[in-house]
Amino acid sequence: MSRSAHPAGPRHGDVLPEGHYQAPPADLNALDPKVWSRTVARNAEGVATVGGIDVRRLAAEFGTPAYVLDEEDFRSRARAWRDAFGTGADVYYAGKAFLSKAVVRWLHEEGLNLDVCSPGELAVALAAGMPPERIALHGNNKSADELEHAVKTGVGHIVVDSYEEIGRLAAIAARQGVRQRVLIRITVGVEAHTHEFIATAHEDQKFGLSLTGGAAAEAVRRVLGHDSLELRGIHSHIGSQIFDMAGFEVAARRVVGLLAGIRDEHGVQLPEIDLGGGLGIAYTSEDDPREPAEIAAALADIVRRECAAANLDAPRLSVEPGRAIVGPTAFTLYEVGTIKPLEGLRTYVSVDGGMSDNIRTALYDAEYSVALVSRTSDAEPMLVRVVGKHCESGDIVVRDAFLPADLAPGDLIAVPATGAYCRSMASNYNHALKPPVLAVRDGAARVIVRRETEEDLLRLDIG
Repeated sequence: MSRSAHPAGPRHGDVLPEGHYQAPPADLNALDPKVWSRTVARNAEGVATVGGIDVRRLAAEFGTPAYVLDEEDFRSRARAWRDAFGTGADVYYAGKAFLSKAVVRWLHEEGLNLDVCSPGELAVALAAGMPPERIALHGNNKSADELEHAVKTGVGHIVVDSYEEIGRLAAIAARQGVRQRVLIRITVGVEAHTHEFIATAHEDQKFGLSLTGGAAAEAVRRVLGHDSLELRGIHSHIGSQIFDMAGFEVAARRVVGLLAGIRDEHGVQLPEIDLGGGLGIAYTSEDDPREPAEIAAALADIVRRECAAANLDAPRLSVEPGRAIVGPTAFTLYEVGTIKPLEGLRTYVSVDGGMSDNIRTALYDAEYSVALVSRTSDAEPMLVRVVGKHCESGDIVVRDAFLPADLAPGDLIAVPATGAYCRSMASNYNHALKPPVLAVRDGAARVIVRRETEEDLLRLDIG
């Protein structure tokens, strides 16, 4: 039952019953490497550092709130995915998780491809020098102008999502004298164990063409009927923040079944399948994500096994990690403002950001960790709710966590694992200014996305 539908009303829906939350950690000063980026540590003074830089220095120089991105951690995770899948597969970074020109350059240098789903993401990719043939374009409602631009710029793959798009794209490619490579996105009927808003392979949702309803097979017929389109393969994405490989196994089996059906009906053996992304990361110490090498081995084995059973050559495999690369590499740094104890409930800790820089808690009921990072403390743990400064009672950053009881205004706290979907979903609610993204590496910090200013807001408001 949702909190808003609590039988005793919304007031009681927010009260934690005894034992609902996890016990406080044994050491409030510990920074669990499972949820923090790899160069985060505490120095001799007990202050958290990242890339060798004291968080107090970052706050003093760049202000708070700020997203702090560990460049070396990002690059090492990108390399781990690239190396795990090897030369026989393609790794596309899902740009929707977080994209900037610096990130595109890192991806290019580390040998990854890029998946974009909007004209803005494509513009950033091209501006930063990503070769267009290494870009795949997604989207359930691509306009004619978007498709025209994508074909003109030489985007490597376009993932088609509807009958209308197939016809539209075929006409555009024909006018430009191009044979555009496409994948068909299908829904395979797999119910991923994740939040309903980010489960994407069940039948009742906006993405893809139904396998069980026959729409996927009809889409194949339509693409093959256009000389201006080259059908390279099938795309499937079952959801996000997934830890269990069982859903991927069922999806792969059904995708391979479609490939066998295409061979039998059309005499064509498609050379590619893309199983999407969605692999989970650790937001709290209780989460247990899989390593890229384990994921790669499992997916390759699933595809080989299913293809052997269908008497098909194994196609080239593609995957699309986004959160799994960038999510753990960043934390959001906040300054504590108001501290408000509520007797018998919890203490509300207000920070200088909120739902404008992290909407995921309000939107998905996402769970996060939090730590005091400007110092250590031996004080007793207190149950807190970290909230923002916006005019919404749902403006929650961390719903339930423990911080030291001597927490005070001016302290710096940080929320780890905010690299994915925080800056990319940030808003100007209450005319808040979006925080900067700082890249930190080897004792140096630089702004890769600057903080918004009031002048930015006023420039758009033409009166």
